[in-house]
Amino acid sequence: MSVWDEVVGQQPTVEVLTRAVQSARTDGAAMTHAWLFTGPPGSGRSIAARAFAAALLCQENEAGCGRCHACHTVLAGSHADVTTLRTEGVIINRQQALDLISVAQRSPSVGRWRVIVVEDADRLTEHSGNALLKAIEEPTARTVWLLCAPSADDVLVTIRSRCRHVGLRTPPPEAVAALLVERDGVDPQMAVFAARAAQSHIGMARRLATDEQSRIRRREVLQVPLRLRSVGEAVLHAAQLLDTAKAEAEDATTERDARERTDLLRALGADPDARTQPLHVRAQLKTLADNQKRRATRFVRDMIDRSLLDLLSLYRDVLVVHADPAAELVNAEMRPDVERLAQRLSPAQAVQCMDAIRDARERIGANVAPLLALEAMAVRLRLPA
Repeated sequence: MSVWDEVVGQQPTVEVLTRAVQSARTDGAAMTHAWLFTGPPGSGRSIAARAFAAALLCQENEAGCGRCHACHTVLAGSHADVTTLRTEGVIINRQQALDLISVAQRSPSVGRWRVIVVEDADRLTEHSGNALLKAIEEPTARTVWLLCAPSADDVLVTIRSRCRHVGLRTPPPEAVAALLVERDGVDPQMAVFAARAAQSHIGMARRLATDEQSRIRRREVLQVPLRLRSVGEAVLHAAQLLDTAKAEAEDATTERDARERTDLLRALGADPDARTQPLHVRAQLKTLADNQKRRATRFVRDMIDRSLLDLLSLYRDVLVVHADPAAELVNAEMRPDVERLAQRLSPAQAVQCMDAIRDARERIGANVAPLLALEAMAVRLRLPA
């Protein structure tokens, strides 16, 4: 057992990080105070960062034994010396950055290092990034910053220039499937399907393998290109894509939102069943509701982006069928549909459809209203007469 067990298909990265941990216990030559983990969605950036934190704080004379109390608490997210910022909004604001700086200035309380993990560091704005810059550039002794982002280009240049870059790759589907079987007890056949359909995105593969509703919604998304024949149908199906993302977000957040509200009322000593609440309780509830709304907005956009990646995989399969009809497909269970779509679209037309999806992703990332971006995309995805 090791803290690196869930860092799937990233052996070169594990070797680099293991050497850094060993160096941190001796001469420190391979260790640095700030690291930037990059890789495509689902590659396990935050998993690798958390494993690295556990290895640094491991109480045994190993680079992450996975057995000691420190390893267990870091991986569980409860270690006193590890602070993780998980972005639940569209951006990381300046106040969140200042809160991290305050934590980073403290000495470790129980371990060798104080570790600050910033997931989605690409969501740092110019203001919040500048606030963090000096803390990352001149850290307190025994403080380590671990930043995660899809690519180095997504992070402010002033930040990334102060970090040591560690690049992760997309793990092979076989490795992801093996993880699902071993860690989550998923049926091997289902694990293979989920890993392939998720294109090795570890989190999404687990969701597909364990949640039938997610599989149904993905199937509905992939049926959209087969039905686009007119502008009216394009507009209708764009709205359906957005509704699907909202339904996915609601399923994922409704129970959590209710639990957070109940926990807050209990912490404030308020009656959950009261028709009206005291002024100070209402203020806290409003703050919570605002945070939940921002989280829901981000989750909807993430689900839309996941749907668009699924659509890209469909047109990728169309190109594969044109090149080699016998080749393995991402959406192997939809081969008859893919072959029919390949009969309607030339390779050049399939590439144009992929360009339309890419443009929609970029527009939504630039804060264009999702429905408008999806409608523009769907009109361009219409099947030729």
